[in-house]
Amino acid sequence: MSDSTNNPNHHKVIILGSGPAGLTAAIYSGRANLNPLLIHGPLAGGQLTTTTDVENFPGFPEGIMGPELMQLMEKQAVRFGTKIAVDTIVKANVTERPIKLEGHSGTYTCDSLIISTGAAPKYIGAQNERELLGYGVSTCATCDGAFFRNKIIAVVGGGDSACEEASFLTRFASKLYLIHRRDSLRASKIMQDRVFQNPKIEVLWNKGVVAVEGTKKDGVTALVLEDTQTKVRSTLSADALFVAIGHTPNSQLFAGQLEMDENGYLLHKSDSPETNVPGVFVSGDVQDHVFRQAITAAGSGCQAAIGAERYLESLHE
Repeated sequence: MSDSTNNPNHHKVIILGSGPAGLTAAIYSGRANLNPLLIHGPLAGGQLTTTTDVENFPGFPEGIMGPELMQLMEKQAVRFGTKIAVDTIVKANVTERPIKLEGHSGTYTCDSLIISTGAAPKYIGAQNERELLGYGVSTCATCDGAFFRNKIIAVVGGGDSACEEASFLTRFASKLYLIHRRDSLRASKIMQDRVFQNPKIEVLWNKGVVAVEGTKKDGVTALVLEDTQTKVRSTLSADALFVAIGHTPNSQLFAGQLEMDENGYLLHKSDSPETNVPGVFVSGDVQDHVFRQAITAAGSGCQAAIGAERYLESLHE
């Protein structure tokens, strides 16, 4: 254990990120009397702050608004002794002891670090795409598909994720358009076959979405498409747009220090949320490119907190 007890910016546990993973880690760390510090950037709550209704988080039979769920989780974390700091960490050294984080507002040190920085969905840059996020535009089929039963749904993308989301969304859609900028899909053959064999799916080749029409009151009403070869524009009636062109994990701070896969997702031990550096744990979407759900992120936050608690106990043995 480090001898930084007189440093007000030193903590036993620091948690980076305030989504479901980070806040669950804070709740568990707080209940273990570790007095964690949770640091988040200017936008608290992670991706759920851009979600309207959350219907699949256990314990809320009538659903709950995404920002409200995050506020309740933060209130619970603070109740158990979590301190919240708003800062942007610009440099991290996780291999020295104590672990050192440098932010715009100061330098922080800790004995154990939980990284819950999440992943940012990639967007296509269409007009009104961000404004209508949560009002008919979505980046998560399993989160929001059920809101569009018997509706016309469009999915943008050409990889495995896009094909998988398109196939999944046909459970709800009356009609589904898969929009792709090229004349062939990048997805694996098995995923392509599922798309081509599904009678509800129509693939629109060589098309890009340049604008989303609609309002927050009425939702999405149509998409403006542009032919990537002729540049001719057309309008497609649709009730929802799902953007499925991938995510970027927020792991850049740890490049060269922590092991990552080829896409930048942080790796951890097979039986533990601990990374290749002892005392550094990961949770949430920064290490999960498969499920990306609020409940799985929360579960991994619990695991990371318990891992950190056991690590700190081992320092006294």
